[in-house]
Amino acid sequence: MTTLTITGGKTSILPGRGGFFGQLSDAFWRHPKLLLFLMLTPPLLWLGIIYIGSLIALLLQSFFSIDDFSGLVNYEFTLSTYAQLLSPTNFDIIIRTVVMSALVTIAAAFIAFPIAYYAARYAQGKWKALFYLGVMLPLWSSYLVKIYAWKLILAKEGILTWIFEKLHLSWLLDAILNLPVIGGNSLSVSYLGTFIVFVYIWLPYMILPTQAALERVPGNLIEASADLGATPRQTFRTVLLPLALPGIVAGSIFTFSLTLGDYIIPQIIGSSRLFIGQAVYAQQGTAGNVPLAAAFSVVPIVIMALYLSLARKLGAFDAL
Repeated sequence: MTTLTITGGKTSILPGRGGFFGQLSDAFWRHPKLLLFLMLTPPLLWLGIIYIGSLIALLLQSFFSIDDFSGLVNYEFTLSTYAQLLSPTNFDIIIRTVVMSALVTIAAAFIAFPIAYYAARYAQGKWKALFYLGVMLPLWSSYLVKIYAWKLILAKEGILTWIFEKLHLSWLLDAILNLPVIGGNSLSVSYLGTFIVFVYIWLPYMILPTQAALERVPGNLIEASADLGATPRQTFRTVLLPLALPGIVAGSIFTFSLTLGDYIIPQIIGSSRLFIGQAVYAQQGTAGNVPLAAAFSVVPIVIMALYLSLARKLGAFDAL
């Protein structure tokens, strides 16, 4: 038995398909938009309800306030909760987090560039495979395991202190720990230790986009620059860096945003001064101040929206 089908104004004879699944397949073939609709509906519902819906609920919560007497949420529109973000304590938390995120991003870029450049220009065959393995291998281990491992490494009784002692450089470590702001009793309870762990954890997210951008730089451009008399420094500044910048900015999106919202690393390694993630956790879980926690959560969203708009102008999305 055959079926007469009209598609796009043309008539074709197709063999009929029996059974429910055969008829369903024929229906999808005749109406491809129906198949597309059914395939996109579940992820769009998940994105719209679970993700965007939760963000909208979070935003709405930030416009409420806490009654000082009863401690209950006052469901009346107000900007007083956002005004609390400008208090010295809360504003210091925001500045501290943004500065740490920026420093981690800059340090990761400086460390990642030579590694990515070597992999893009010189590594071949098994060496390139070894490069990818070395970059990706830390991502295969548990996030918490890596942080607690660094906690032991940076502790006063850890291997890093032991190495400084064996090299008779304990005075140097003590001088670093005595520095204001970044120092502490040991590296494991200092901002410097938090910075080191942040850079280690997020470094692969900077290396890979940078390496991908450098892979796309034509080698003849570098050779032409040298033939025209440019020094290696001039070639780097005028040819290599501008072409690799979208990849660096793409990597910075990951390092900056992940540092901006992380609360586990500062909770385990670092001083008692809070970051935004810790403030959200403390206000929502311990203090029960959900509106203030929501207002703190909006801060990284706004910062990343501005950052992504700048990254888009720099062509970072093409390097992702």
